Amino acid sequence: MCATSRTAPVERAVSVTVTKLSLAVALSILIGLLAAEAQEAAKVPRIGYLGSKVISPQNHAAFLQGLGDLGYVEGRNVVIEYRDPVGNYDRLPGLAAELVALKVDVIVVTSTPSTLAAKQATRTTPIIFAWAVNPVGSGLVTSLARPGGNVTGLSLLAPELVGKRVELLKQVVPGASRIAALWHPGDYGEGVENEMLREADVAARALGMRLQVVQARGPEDFDRAFSDMTKARADAVTVQSTNVFFIERRRLADLAVKHRLPAIFLVREFVDAGGLMSYGANVAELHRRAATYVDKILKGAKPRDLPVEQPTKFELVINLKTAKAIGLTIPPSVLARADQVIE
Repeated sequence: MCATSRTAPVERAVSVTVTKLSLAVALSILIGLLAAEAQEAAKVPRIGYLGSKVISPQNHAAFLQGLGDLGYVEGRNVVIEYRDPVGNYDRLPGLAAELVALKVDVIVVTSTPSTLAAKQATRTTPIIFAWAVNPVGSGLVTSLARPGGNVTGLSLLAPELVGKRVELLKQVVPGASRIAALWHPGDYGEGVENEMLREADVAARALGMRLQVVQARGPEDFDRAFSDMTKARADAVTVQSTNVFFIERRRLADLAVKHRLPAIFLVREFVDAGGLMSYGANVAELHRRAATYVDKILKGAKPRDLPVEQPTKFELVINLKTAKAIGLTIPPSVLARADQVIE
């Protein structure tokens, strides 16, 4: 009895000690879990943006608007790392590599060349192209429905619209017998470019016109290119949409007016800069839609499972001030179909 009575307090003391230790361990584990959850909750997603917010501020603003509509505010709950090639394609590979090294969660690219550069820089970081000309033909994705790999985004549907722009030129210049195509080789890849030129040639021949392909590798070729069109007696010109041409859109619009050549472009920004007309998808809207892809990626989706989105609406924009400057009267039937007329 005496031995038992002496050991009981000791056992109780040991039990209390073990209980306290267990509680301490449990509390430590709980604190660790809560800290991990807090750290995860505090993690701010990082987006890499390979493109220019200066050359095309309206597209960048549309992308930010798209993010805002989904609850992302730059500087508050999302960080955007910008890399701008400033029109120099040679800088794209290095800039893409920088974004990969920063371990961003997703890279948003704003052209076909920048998409190709990003794809070469990483096979794992998700890449979203805000617009691309023929993503399959350019080698960006395996198919529109099942992109495969780490790249997806939005298509500009450019090759399919080449013939339509030729038709529109014929409608505004009914007497045209020769049409020029101003081309910047190497921007989309040889296969895609050949397809686009074939589409233009087929459309021109169907309308009783001949196609004159005029190349301009850079701004230094613009004056010569337009002189060649004039010497060949071109009645109108369709202008390819590339980064180089987009940056120099005002100069191209001015040269077309100087040579009194009705010109049609792929995107409306050329018309805002003084071009005659454009027919194609709204590129700013494509940038806004790109934010939905970013949102899905940040929530765990994989690019290979997100089909490439194609535009369903195309806008015709006409600049009547430019038409007046070159002495051209736009037929009422064409004006009636315009989504916007700049007067």
